[in-house]
Amino acid sequence: MSAAEHPPSLKRYAEKRDFARTSEPPPHARQRRGAPLTFTIQKHAARRLHYDVRLEIDGVLVSWAVPQGPSFDPSQRRLAIQTEDHPYDYGTFEGQIPAGEYGAGEVIVWDAGTYAILDADGENPDFGDEAGARKAHRQGHLRVFLNGRKLKGGWTFARSRGDGVGSQWMLIKRRDGLEKAERDVTLEDHSVLSGLRIEDIAAGAAAERQTQLQPTGAQLPGSRRSGFPKPYEPMLPTLTSDVFQRADWLYEPKLDGYRALAFVEHGAVRLWSRNGQAYEDRYPEVSQAMAVQPVDAAIFDGEVVAIGADGRMSFQRLQQRASDPDAVLRYYVFDLLYLDGYDLREVPLTDRKQLLHAVLAPIGAAEETAVFDDGLMLFRAAQANRLEGIVAKKRDSLYEAGRRVRTWLKMKTNQADEFVIAGYTLGTGRRTQTLGSLVLASHDANGRLRYAGHVGTGFDEAGLHAMLKRLQPLRRPTSPFDMRIPKGGTSSRAGSPVVWVEPVLVAEIKFAEQTADGRLRHPVFLRLREDKPASEVHPQVVVDAPESMPKDQIAAALDALSPDVDSASLQIDGHSLRVTNLKKEFWPAYGERRALTKGDLVRYYLRIAPFVLPHLRDRPVTMTRFPNGIHGSKFYQKSPKETAPAFVDRFVSFSEHNNSDEEYFVCNNVASLVWLAQVADLELHVTHTRISNTPDAPSLSTVFRGSVTELDRSTLNYPDFLVVDLDPYIYSGRERRGEEPELNREGFFRACEVAGWFREMLESVGLHPFIKTTGKTGLHLYVPIARTLDYDSVRALAETFARRVLQAHPDAVTMEWAVNARTGKVFLDYNMNRRSASLAAVYSPRAIDWAGVSTPLAWDELEHVYPTQFDILNVPERLARLGDLWAHILDARVDLKQLLSG
Repeated sequence: MSAAEHPPSLKRYAEKRDFARTSEPPPHARQRRGAPLTFTIQKHAARRLHYDVRLEIDGVLVSWAVPQGPSFDPSQRRLAIQTEDHPYDYGTFEGQIPAGEYGAGEVIVWDAGTYAILDADGENPDFGDEAGARKAHRQGHLRVFLNGRKLKGGWTFARSRGDGVGSQWMLIKRRDGLEKAERDVTLEDHSVLSGLRIEDIAAGAAAERQTQLQPTGAQLPGSRRSGFPKPYEPMLPTLTSDVFQRADWLYEPKLDGYRALAFVEHGAVRLWSRNGQAYEDRYPEVSQAMAVQPVDAAIFDGEVVAIGADGRMSFQRLQQRASDPDAVLRYYVFDLLYLDGYDLREVPLTDRKQLLHAVLAPIGAAEETAVFDDGLMLFRAAQANRLEGIVAKKRDSLYEAGRRVRTWLKMKTNQADEFVIAGYTLGTGRRTQTLGSLVLASHDANGRLRYAGHVGTGFDEAGLHAMLKRLQPLRRPTSPFDMRIPKGGTSSRAGSPVVWVEPVLVAEIKFAEQTADGRLRHPVFLRLREDKPASEVHPQVVVDAPESMPKDQIAAALDALSPDVDSASLQIDGHSLRVTNLKKEFWPAYGERRALTKGDLVRYYLRIAPFVLPHLRDRPVTMTRFPNGIHGSKFYQKSPKETAPAFVDRFVSFSEHNNSDEEYFVCNNVASLVWLAQVADLELHVTHTRISNTPDAPSLSTVFRGSVTELDRSTLNYPDFLVVDLDPYIYSGRERRGEEPELNREGFFRACEVAGWFREMLESVGLHPFIKTTGKTGLHLYVPIARTLDYDSVRALAETFARRVLQAHPDAVTMEWAVNARTGKVFLDYNMNRRSASLAAVYSPRAIDWAGVSTPLAWDELEHVYPTQFDILNVPERLARLGDLWAHILDARVDLKQLLSG
């Protein structure tokens, strides 16, 4: 074995291991091939759990043991003990080191990627500077940019004591804008290579041996070997009619900037606009950020945007770049189309996205575009933050360069489109020196200009002068139309003279409506679009949005669930789910209605899925399981345990009851909903809080584990509903001793009367209450609120509101906790406004003989309905007829904190 293959630095590694017993790689060094430097972090359950951080230097992995693991918090100085160098091949090692061997225990590759050496100022990253890495390590001060799947950003390795093996260092996150003090990255416990956890390895799972630390395009389905392509145009989304939510689509914010393809080859960058303009000189910081990426040749797709002083995107600042060099630019990258010899355009989008995340280093102006699973929530966030809208992309979509496709769909927060400027009217009054309005047009199917209207609003004084300056050199003596058009000024007055111009400039216009003949109503000028040629301006094609749950999937699942089958395999959201014991009786016969089975429950959940899932999304679930039907034993379950399939979304939160971290779950997809039916969860109980902080509470923490303190400052302590349970304690006389009141008309209609009093009182202070049946004997009152008050404050307010009703109607309502003191009155239960409480969700079935459903009501229905009218057989028909009465309940939120301060 040559010295190059077995360098002296690996001698200690070799001496500590018996390679006849351990599957760890032998001590070979890597021959340097000019590729980016790599790093790996292995989670190692040896005598003590720790993280082994390894940097490639001189063909080996220089290594440190970090007991607490890395942190994104710059205030956390993590001890790192330098250990012996490891062979380069160790970077992909996962498995079990046998007992008796050095470091015995389980190992996974917790993170991996490339790294760059930073200069003394933490700038100028170089992913190939091995000499710099060698020197910095020798001097005891390494400034690195880690570009992994989990760790992205700058860290410092600073030696504090000793030298060589056993020396003590500190691993510290640099303050580079990528720090996230609230993110405990060690909670992300899966391997980036195999997806396994330490616990899986300990249980005997075998990780398939990987030979490459960094992913490439070679292994991806649809990739093909190719030389570096010539420039091409980007793929474009089609406008859709409505917002939709589908598991087989992902969602991104629609960015307010210029689309740009970045062609990177051997450190040289060309930035091409969608119409072939070169942008690299206009946006040099974008070019610089892409030039240092850890790639030899790549093509990225993204959007160049300018960030204003308020942190928002500013298209105006982007357009004024020449006169505003201090504008902060970002290149938000959302696709990877070519990588180091492989064309990726025929690779499915999700695979391209995963490769992009592994490759792209968020350095300088470069940043990866955020991706979301929840399109409805993202659209509301876009509205709240005044963004243009969102873009939905089919997860398996291929990249069709130069085409407008229906596998990418855009949804706008307001109506806007591009129009050609065909002329302008002369200004009058205050606008005598500028212009009155622009004459707008678009091309028809034959390429002829068709008049779309005049626009005179949306300009400030500077904008009017700038527009006139752009238009004057384009004046022409004749109209560019082959039709007569009406004349109009700033108020569409007839007779205003028009100055015709060459139809080459494109304006983006917001409007209230476009008539059948293409005319705009209430148009407002937004900006010029210099990245779009006038020849491409046609009326937008608007396509229908896909169903939120594919009808064919629901239909196929329902077809497979015919009453004569006792088990079935369903394909839902791309997952295979087997449902069994479908003939088991869950509800007894009631009146003339037959007994209802587990199969009826599965069918009900499928039929209501598009309506109920928005109400369940991101809300912790408490299962109420009745394995043998409503008259059998029941038990509650908040943790999914090990029985839940992978498609069930989980999270970890501190349990005040157990004084430890526990795993909980949410129901965010149709497959999870059907799984709940399979495990006999007859009632859907969820909290009044969400684990997500978008769109309305970005300042709230989404860290729930570790302590009550973490819970207190998290979203789980800030409800978005104030609730009151109206529980009638009016007895029918048929109850046995000690039983709760059964449903009776006097009791229910007393509750309806109390609900009316509550509504009147709440609306008088500016709140918007919603009402639903409990599905049993009473009513639930929900008041949507902004997440600005914690549970204790909301509970106190709910009590105050309840006491006001009690003071006004002491003979009809009660707040007594002693059950025998409630008789003959409606109990106002405000105590459900607490962190551990949950209520039956909207559309939840109930464990009651008539198979009742907790059903939203219009306020004018209260006088005419009765709970037995709503069951799991007819509620889907009501939804098909009326839609979801609570579909927009969160749009009625009121900020109680602001209301109280006012």
